Amino acid sequence: MIDLSDKQSLINEILKLKKEKDAVILAHSYQTADIQEIADVIGDSYALSKYCTKVKEKTLVFCGVHFMAESAKILSPEKTVLLPEKNAGCPMADMVTAPELRAFKKMYPDAAVVTYINSSAAVKAESDVIVTSSNAVKVVSNMKEKQIIFCPDKNLGAFVAAKCPDKEFILWDGYCPVHNKMIKEYVYAAKEKYPEAKILVHPECPSDVCKLADFIGSTKEIMEYASKTDYKAFIVGTEQGVLHPMSRDNKGKKFYLLSEDLVCEDMKLTTLDSLYRCLLTGSYEMDLDEEIIQKASKALNRMIELASK
Repeated sequence: MIDLSDKQSLINEILKLKKEKDAVILAHSYQTADIQEIADVIGDSYALSKYCTKVKEKTLVFCGVHFMAESAKILSPEKTVLLPEKNAGCPMADMVTAPELRAFKKMYPDAAVVTYINSSAAVKAESDVIVTSSNAVKVVSNMKEKQIIFCPDKNLGAFVAAKCPDKEFILWDGYCPVHNKMIKEYVYAAKEKYPEAKILVHPECPSDVCKLADFIGSTKEIMEYASKTDYKAFIVGTEQGVLHPMSRDNKGKKFYLLSEDLVCEDMKLTTLDSLYRCLLTGSYEMDLDEEIIQKASKALNRMIELASK
């Protein structure tokens, strides 16, 4: 009988079950340190989406939130995709529904719908192309369409619009509650406290915060910037989960959160215990309608095509 109160015993059992179930564990960079340490691969939405299409294992265990596991199922419909925590959602993704987007599209019949990957499978199915924070500028730049409906994140949309002045943007009024509550006063306070530090922020932050940053990028890009630069101190304006790999992989460098409020509670729901139970019981399994998969897959594959140009 496994002692679930003993961390090492739990880890050993997870690794045993992973092998038995022919599974691979994927973890978003916002997951807890325990989950990141046991994962086979860690990354942001884009990196994990691409990884899902290349693995040989028949089961994908996605330690993240609901839309991420859905995206994995869309890209690898022949595989079993499991989400350890059924209630791990995304408030931003919930800010747009498929019926709402269909109605909105009728108002702008000439516009292409560009949807952030932080969205439901049903919304992806209503979209022309999906983007992530790391490839949104490149994807939109490579699109032939000139009028863009960008949903659901207005902050990322504004960031992309500034980089693509030849396009007309219609922004959905959605946002990430964690990043959106960052204000420029937080930047001033952090800079006063750590004057030697470079400011790295995610484009989900409001534009007045982004304007004060030394670098703006996706989770993966922020981590890569900190690793490659010679600077030794950084103020990080994205979810606190990234501090674990950044600190671990960059000895001698210091990392400070822009605000202690940068915590996504949904991302923290996954635990070693829920990961163990997921592998043991095969729940919670992603089950998507075939038509949704086909339509959403077209939009996701267009993202991969345009991002590779």
